[in-house]
Amino acid sequence: MKVKDKVIVVTGGGSGMGRELTLQLLNKGAKVATADINESGLEETKQLAGELAKNLSIHVLDITDKAKVEAFPQVVIEEHGVVDGIINNAGIIQPFIDVKDLDYERIERIMNINFYGALYMVKSFLPHLLERPEGHIANVSSMGGFIPFPGQTFYGASKAAVKLLTEGLYAELKDTQVHVTVIHPGAVNTNITTNSGVEMRGNGDAAEQAAKTLSPQKAAEIMIDAIEQNKYRVMVGKDARFLDFFYRFNPEKAVKFIVKQMGALAKK
Repeated sequence: MKVKDKVIVVTGGGSGMGRELTLQLLNKGAKVATADINESGLEETKQLAGELAKNLSIHVLDITDKAKVEAFPQVVIEEHGVVDGIINNAGIIQPFIDVKDLDYERIERIMNINFYGALYMVKSFLPHLLERPEGHIANVSSMGGFIPFPGQTFYGASKAAVKLLTEGLYAELKDTQVHVTVIHPGAVNTNITTNSGVEMRGNGDAAEQAAKTLSPQKAAEIMIDAIEQNKYRVMVGKDARFLDFFYRFNPEKAVKFIVKQMGALAKK
């Protein structure tokens, strides 16, 4: 679905990839309704949009609140007239804690934001998308959604749930005008750890670590290109592409590789 002149909803637009998705969609001629729980971040995104802010609406929204999400499509339609697509980008990671030590409150928060937030958005917006000549649902999973990372098991489980939800939607909507894309980003240089209340492992040089990650600008560019090409599945970053191939080729060996890499990171 070409985004020009379309109305796209983006979650997590107050920072990181969500902000970049919002700004790049505006630059491509789309109208955007972006939602985030962080009002100051949304205001900053609006300021960065400059003259294009006339095509942007910002919405403070807790995507774990089902009733508020169910009311959100009407808010967007009242603001923009229609809605053509949604990008479920908002998400958090977990503290680097093993399954046996992570408390249920944290586990539920991860699942509520990463999986149920996306599910509420899909269920709420899908009836409206089916009324349009063409629509699109893009859900952001993770490379952690197809290969496990020690200390991120529940994050991975939530993103694996997003992956299967999206693939199921693709199968169900294949004969409709609503296209579906599942997105698997690798390491992207955003502030997701801060937003998640997580302290990173290791004490390596921050600049060195950032240099190894994909910029949010490039990640957003890849995502939007995938949406415009109606791709079923897209890997964002060399690490995601490599691990996707490795895990499909030899799952057990790929997991051992990840465990070794994560162990080395923890020792830095």
